[in-house]
Amino acid sequence: MLERFPYRFVDEGDRGYIEKYNQTTKRWFNMYECDSKMQLMTAMADLEYAKMLCGDPCYLKDIVVNPYK
Repeated sequence: MLERFPYRFVDEGDRGYIEKYNQTTKRWFNMYECDSKMQLMTAMADLEYAKMLCGDPCYLKDIVVNPYK
């Protein structure tokens, strides 16, 4: 349905799953099966959320700004 390298989002009716491309084997592997279509749509919209579901580092920041002056 949608591919954002190295992730691919596949829709199967009420559910869907996230696949990840393996550079070594040159194949796609199922990484996470979504519970609902809403979770799949959220993962498609927010790539960092998809990374979190697959167990990869996500929501990283290089600079942390102190909100308190």
